[in-house]
Amino acid sequence: MTTLRPAGTPARSAASPLLDVLAAGIEVFDLGRPLTVGMPQSPNHPAYWHSLPRRHGDMVRSDGGSAANDMISMGTHVGTHIDALAHVSHEGKLFGDVSAAGALSGGRYAELGAHTIDPMVCRGVLLDVPAALGSPAGLDAGYEITRADLETTVEVQGTRPVAGDVVLVRSGWGRRFDEGAPYVGGESGVPGVGEDGARWIAEHEVRATGADTIAFERLAPGAGHSVLPAHRVLLVENGIYIVEALDLEELAAARQHEFLFVLSSLALYGATGSPVRPLAVVSRG
Repeated sequence: MTTLRPAGTPARSAASPLLDVLAAGIEVFDLGRPLTVGMPQSPNHPAYWHSLPRRHGDMVRSDGGSAANDMISMGTHVGTHIDALAHVSHEGKLFGDVSAAGALSGGRYAELGAHTIDPMVCRGVLLDVPAALGSPAGLDAGYEITRADLETTVEVQGTRPVAGDVVLVRSGWGRRFDEGAPYVGGESGVPGVGEDGARWIAEHEVRATGADTIAFERLAPGAGHSVLPAHRVLLVENGIYIVEALDLEELAAARQHEFLFVLSSLALYGATGSPVRPLAVVSRG
């Protein structure tokens, strides 16, 4: 979290509400995970790898200067990332009744790829489900977040999503990210939104939704990614983007349930997803 107070900003300015906000100070909550070799991920995607093909001293300039450079390789659904609408199909169709086979041209999804995801600067709502249900540490493995759970959370917090918002759902499972395999939850399952919960989200006509888990939705114990009905409801039926592997703990601890949400995906032409570093911005004072 970062607090920003620009030097020389006037204490008050009736002509500029933005300057008023900056003068009072803002806090920026970083909701993205650091990309590290060996971090937990879905087994369906290529792992993150980072290397230094040139290190300091490999080449030294005449003035003594030296530079290092990097090479990375990874799947687009590794670490904190957003699913493009090209990511999931159902019965051969993508969002908007687009043919999945026909949409692929030259190995790229020109129509619904990651490059078509516009930057997001909008209202964000955190639904802290375990806190609302009386278990702030987190939900149990394999727990399904239902429509009733989401409605209860809205009532407890007083923060109902509206059209155009981004809704982030905390399960508390994100606390296990640094544990590696337990976070993936292959045997235990992972808590998350179920099919009817996804329909509740879609009914609010949000722009995107996200969670602190590996696959957004509930994974049954031992089932892995065998069925993903919430992905179908959100991506295919409603055109709602999904952000996964978010870090929501600091935001939840600060009880910040409404904020300015900022996200921009990489313009990876025709890709099915993109790494992202979402931010929650909150004014103070």
